[in-house]
Amino acid sequence: MRMTFDDLLTRARSLAEGGPRALLGITGSPGAGKSTFAEHLVRALNGTGEPWVAHVPMDGFHLADVELDRLGRRDRKGAPDTFDAAGYAALLGRLREERDEVVYAPGFERVLEQPIAGAVPVPPTARLVVTEGNYLLLDTGAWPRVRARLDEVWFCELDEPERLRRLIARHEEFGKGHEEAVAWVTRSDQPNAELVAATRERADLVVPVGELALTC
Repeated sequence: MRMTFDDLLTRARSLAEGGPRALLGITGSPGAGKSTFAEHLVRALNGTGEPWVAHVPMDGFHLADVELDRLGRRDRKGAPDTFDAAGYAALLGRLREERDEVVYAPGFERVLEQPIAGAVPVPPTARLVVTEGNYLLLDTGAWPRVRARLDEVWFCELDEPERLRRLIARHEEFGKGHEEAVAWVTRSDQPNAELVAATRERADLVVPVGELALTC
């Protein structure tokens, strides 16, 4: 049976019914549409009433360029070891436990390509937190701590040619020339995408985002 967006909304709502705050992870390879899907999901769940769903992207846990330079990893920005995975896991743990105060998460400025502290407020009224990123199902380093704090993880899947087209276009949108964008995708993004694709079988649900006709 074909999965519909309404089916996904029903499943997401069920995570937060009658219990403590729930955390839903959205993962997938770079360019697969994780952010777009998460934004649509949060917007639809919140509707026009009092917001009860928050969106916390993993991208705020990118290491700053100055630290990547110190570590010699800037040319691999976006790889698993260019994020503060332990810090991300700690924030998810706090989001699960803290129910009376606003919890501030870092954001990510795409134009600057830098993390920004305290940019995403999660109010006590949030009963569901949707968080998205590439490595939620990775089983190395500190990444298993991330999975342990999530109630479910959904894997966004998109046809490979379309995923690559979107990824190159995104790099161009934020300042790279076409050849530079293609080179970055080939050298950096694609190895990361293959690493993420290998985690697909660990997901609770595979979401064929190309069939949902969501606007990018």
